Amino acid sequence: MKLSVCTITFRHHLLSFDEIADWARGSGFHGVELWAAHARGLLRTHPQYGAGWLAGYGLSVPMLSDYLPTDGDAAEIRRRTVGLCRLAEHWSARKIRTFAGNIPSRNMSRSERRSLAHRLRDIAAVVHDHGIRLLVETHPNTLADGLEPTLCMLADADHPGLGINFDALHVWEANDNPVQARCALAEFIGHYHLKNVRARSELGVFAPENVYSAAGTREGMVPLFDGAMDYDNFLSAMAAESEAEASLEWFGNNCFETLVQDRIAVLAHLGSTMRGPGSPEARRSRSTTTGAANSAPGLA
Repeated sequence: MKLSVCTITFRHHLLSFDEIADWARGSGFHGVELWAAHARGLLRTHPQYGAGWLAGYGLSVPMLSDYLPTDGDAAEIRRRTVGLCRLAEHWSARKIRTFAGNIPSRNMSRSERRSLAHRLRDIAAVVHDHGIRLLVETHPNTLADGLEPTLCMLADADHPGLGINFDALHVWEANDNPVQARCALAEFIGHYHLKNVRARSELGVFAPENVYSAAGTREGMVPLFDGAMDYDNFLSAMAAESEAEASLEWFGNNCFETLVQDRIAVLAHLGSTMRGPGSPEARRSRSTTTGAANSAPGLA
């Protein structure tokens, strides 16, 4: 599995992109999922930064994450989509993340669902023309807020350029089994977001109005293997998917230490699953993980 960090993690940090890239390289990550707001700012202030510059760190941008509009003037939606595609091309990003509106699927009529899916199809067609794939995130209070409405959306859109950014925690939040949902959506999944929460009652900590607020609470955000969602079974089920790309989506405190710890733990778990939990290699891997996590580097 190829793991990336998200620049949205550092939304309230006074860091340069050079510092983030240098830390990501030194911490063993494959890439940096670039928040489109950051990408636009970098293009204004550091136009020399791009795919070639980041490759110098041994890193790439697998996905550009944004919030494309799904209603309003069609020409304006197209203009914004084309602009985002050009930004993705600047970083050689092969995927663009967006959301399926901002209304829960249960609050939409069948015709409204179909209409939104067709708008996503039109956006995906523009993105596809640029050689990029549009990924809709599984997320509460959108058309992709559960397995059934997500499958229905994909069938209604019916476009090869439309896929899914599989946020495992939000799938679990919808009371779907993440392992079974992943199997059902396998042909559409282009990327994974991995995060966890201490208890189901604390899922509200990921509400946008809290996450994006510098004054928001971080209580309930925990490392992947310390939370309520079972990542042991989920990652074991996808252990053979060696080319999968995922981002560790961390919004909490102690970001550098937590991300390093989670990266090591995820790869060790995948490795032990492939070798078998009782093998000497698996036991050595778990021992190495504990030691490495305890000495995980931070960024001064």
